[in-house]
This record gives sequence, structure tokens and C-alpha cells, in this order.
Amino acid sequence: MTMDELIEGGAPRPVLGDRSGGEVDVLGIGFGPSNLSLAIAIEEFNDRRPAGRPLTARFVDVRPQFGWHDGMLLPGTTMQISFLKDLVSLRTPTSPFTFLNYLQENGRLSDFINLKTFFSTRREFHGYLSWAASRIAIPVTYGTRATRIDWSGGRFQVALESVADASVVTTVAARNVVIGSGIQPVLPAGIVPGARVFHNHQLLHKLAELPSRPHGRFLVVGSGQSAAEVAAYLHDSYPDAEVHASFRRFGYTPSDDTPYANRIFDPEAVDEFYTAPPELKQRLLDYHWPTNYSAVDADLIRDLYRREYDESTRGVRRLVVHKVTGIEQLSEGSDGVTATIRDLGDRGSTTLEVDAAVFATGFRPADARSMLGPSIDASSSFEGDLPIVERDYRLRLPSVPERIFLNGGVQHSHGLTSSLLSNVAVRAADILRAITDELPGSEPDHPATQHRLPAAIRTDARQEQH
Repeated sequence: MTMDELIEGGAPRPVLGDRSGGEVDVLGIGFGPSNLSLAIAIEEFNDRRPAGRPLTARFVDVRPQFGWHDGMLLPGTTMQISFLKDLVSLRTPTSPFTFLNYLQENGRLSDFINLKTFFSTRREFHGYLSWAASRIAIPVTYGTRATRIDWSGGRFQVALESVADASVVTTVAARNVVIGSGIQPVLPAGIVPGARVFHNHQLLHKLAELPSRPHGRFLVVGSGQSAAEVAAYLHDSYPDAEVHASFRRFGYTPSDDTPYANRIFDPEAVDEFYTAPPELKQRLLDYHWPTNYSAVDADLIRDLYRREYDESTRGVRRLVVHKVTGIEQLSEGSDGVTATIRDLGDRGSTTLEVDAAVFATGFRPADARSMLGPSIDASSSFEGDLPIVERDYRLRLPSVPERIFLNGGVQHSHGLTSSLLSNVAVRAADILRAITDELPGSEPDHPATQHRLPAAIRTDARQEQH
């Protein structure tokens, strides 16, 4: 497989076609970085216990092939976390699946060292993730959607269907289900997506398909890192176009990447957050929100400001910032988008005709309830819209003896790292340990599961299981 193929995610695997998918110990729904890290942990666990029965697993994903934010692989954009927070290093730094081994196998280790940075480009990290996904021996079926999880015959029965042909249905029995379906893009209320109106995660794909550009003008809505990156990219890529940025703040806010603040992403912080009382949890989220959300790298802020200032000195404005504003009206036509930007202090509004409106307005976790069938009583498993999750990432399901794990999307209970790359390696170890604790002949201190919960939490979790 060539490097270009790796970067694009490799060849898609065939969709399941039979009606009985067999039985596995672990069925992973979704195959992004979180479940990819878990798949690696399972393989390494099996490799080191040849005498015991191997843990059986399979994964499914709705996409036609592996990918990770493909639409935002913008030139020159870098990761905001250290390369050491890869799929495995915080769990097993000697694993062959480390980012450093990826560099070595591709002949770039010395060159990367010479960069003197902890931060790879986003495109290179995507290449690393695709490389890791291509090395997994556990079956991964792309183009397949999990539609419902039921409980029958002492196992979870998971209905899968082909994305291309919903009539192709498979049922897989599983002792454990791990939902790692990631986060879903969010558009503001009333905004209807279309060819010219879209979320930023589709940026490169949508721009390539843009029907025409009669207005020479773009609108970017949002105040976070992605919004700023989109504004800079459009400004660079379309030198004949205006780029209008609208956000509710007075200006872009710098992200807090200082060492003490970054401790909120340490593996140990998950324990501290999980055991904190609810009011402290909320305070910690509020305090440390600028470490990742609605915040922009300071260098990028300075770069955008210099562009705007330089244009003001030349009397040619291409980058226009509409501060303290919101979108009052927006409608898409065949040749453009009409957007009315309203000042939030009721000091007037501006109507623009643009070629495309890009909404960098964030994401939300996937809702696990939508997959639970009527045979699973989840009436006591949620508080409002939020799942009740144990420390080992089990969804609290008193009605069934086996377990559904949420591999991500549990920020309210486990802290800011639950939807980020920072903790995928250790979270995979926590989930795998919970799965293998009852497996005959398991080795709980194997490197793939060596990160341990505090004894008090571990004991409580086991008591609650039974």
C-alpha cells in the first residue's frame, strides 16, 4: 500500500452479507481513534497470552473507509496535542503502533526529530492513524451501520445494515458492546445544510464540489480554532475573494496551553474528575473550557490580525471580522447564499451575498439511547440527556448482566479528555481491563491493561456489576 493510499484511509473492506454474524466477546461500533486504540489493545493482549483463549472482537463503521476529519486536513495545520499522545504510548510506549514507529517505518524519524517539535501536522497524524488502522488484524467492516442493540439469549444482539443497501442485514451476538461512534457536527437552529451551506468538517469536500463562485465572497461562522483555520485557509486559497468572519465574541480568544492547565488532560485527572461532586465537576469544566473549546492558537490569532491590519493600510479589505454578531437570516439559492448578520447589541445588520457559508459551530456526542432496543430497560441509565456512566466507562444498565461501554462522549462524568485524543490509549486500557477481569486466564497486569483504577473505585465498580 502506498503512502497516498494510507493517507486516504486505504481500500474499503466488504460489507457483511449474511444474516448471522456469529458471536464475539467485543463488538465495537465506530472505528475512529478511540475504538482503533481499543482494537490495538485487544490484539496486544491476545499476543501476550498464547496459552489462554484469545479475546474475539470485530468493529463496524458507517464510513466507506478509515478517515479522521478528512475535510479539515488543511495545509500546514498542526495538532494541538503532543505526538506522544498517540494511540498507544501512554499505555504501552514500547508498542509497535506508536507514532515514532510510524515515522521510523516511513523513513522520517530523523527528519521529524530535526523539526524540534512535539506537534505533527494534522495531515501527517491522519496518515499515522490510517497506517495503524491498516495494520489491525481484527475484522473491521466499513460501510456498515449498527441500527439496534437488543438483549436476548444471554447476549447482546446487534443489528447491522449495509449503508449502500439497507436490505442487507446482519445480526451479531456480543458479550460486550463498545460504542465509539464519535461526535456529531452541530449546526445552529434553523440552518439547513446544502451545497453552499455546510459544517466545517466537510470543508475540503464541499469546496471541491462548489457549483460556482459568482460573488467572490465567503462567510465563516464560529470563534474557535476550526473557524480561525477555515478563515485563514479561504483567505490563502482564494486571493480574489473576501472572507467574512462572524462570531458572538469581541475577538478570537487564545487557548490556554500552559503546563498547569494542561494537567486537566492527564490520565490521573480522570479519577479526580470522576470522584468530584457535581458542582466541582461543573466548575472544573468552566475553568478549563478554554484549553480546547471556543479558543484559538495565539499565533493564528496574531496572524489573522496582521492580515486584517495590513489590508486596512492598503485600503483593500479581504478579511472582514464581524464581532459581537449572530446570523439573523440565511437562505441558499442556486447561485449563492444570502446571509443577514445582526449586531447583538441591536446596532444594525449587514446583508451579504456569499458563495458559501461555513459553520464551525462544534460537535456533540452521539446519543447512545437511539441504538437501544425495547428489550433493554434504560429508564435508570440517563439523567436527562446525559448517560450515567461508571468509572470503567460502562453505561449503567441494571436490567442486563453484560456491559455496554461508551468509548468517548462522557465529558460530564469523566472530564474534558473524553472526546479528545489525549486519553484514548489509557481509556482503551480501562475498558479492556473491565472486559477481561472475568476472562479465565486473563493477565490483569499485562502492559495493555497496566493503567489501574484506584482500589476504592475498582472495588465499587465490581460490586455494582453484580
